[in-house]
Amino acid sequence: MGKQYPAISADTQAFIERQHVFFVGTAAADGRVNISPKGQDTLRVLGPNRVTWLNLTGSGNETAAHLLEVNRITLMWCAFEGPPSILRLYGTASLYHPRDAEWADLLPLFPALPGARQILVVDVELVQTSCGMAVPFLDYRAERDELNDYMEQRGPEQVEQYWHNRNGRSLDGKPTGI
Repeated sequence: MGKQYPAISADTQAFIERQHVFFVGTAAADGRVNISPKGQDTLRVLGPNRVTWLNLTGSGNETAAHLLEVNRITLMWCAFEGPPSILRLYGTASLYHPRDAEWADLLPLFPALPGARQILVVDVELVQTSCGMAVPFLDYRAERDELNDYMEQRGPEQVEQYWHNRNGRSLDGKPTGI
């Protein structure tokens, strides 16, 4: 049965740190709901009610567009190995770009990854666990290198042009602030 907590415990943080993938869910007031998978070494627990992650360049930028309109967010992890478990963090998020002062403070928390476009800080209001008994076992092999290789080959100027061309508006035409 699911349980709810007001904060991230040490056990919950350890669970988060063992996972190789998490999912981000956002929605604007209208339009499409977005769920994005996230990987690589891009998430940090900052405290019992705060997490941050480095958002890398992708084919879309729905999360940013949604957060500019309605800053609610859900992060979810599933245990694909070991005991079954699903973890969700519910909260609100702030979004920072390389042009923002907060970027310089937050970026050193992460490894240098090409194509880093935003850093999100989530203020966690609710932690919820559930059983996860229907989630299959999946074997982790390795991180994928394709995104990092693609961004490195383009270089910063071409990556910024990509942001302008492909990440400036959501699927619903909402601005992303990139």
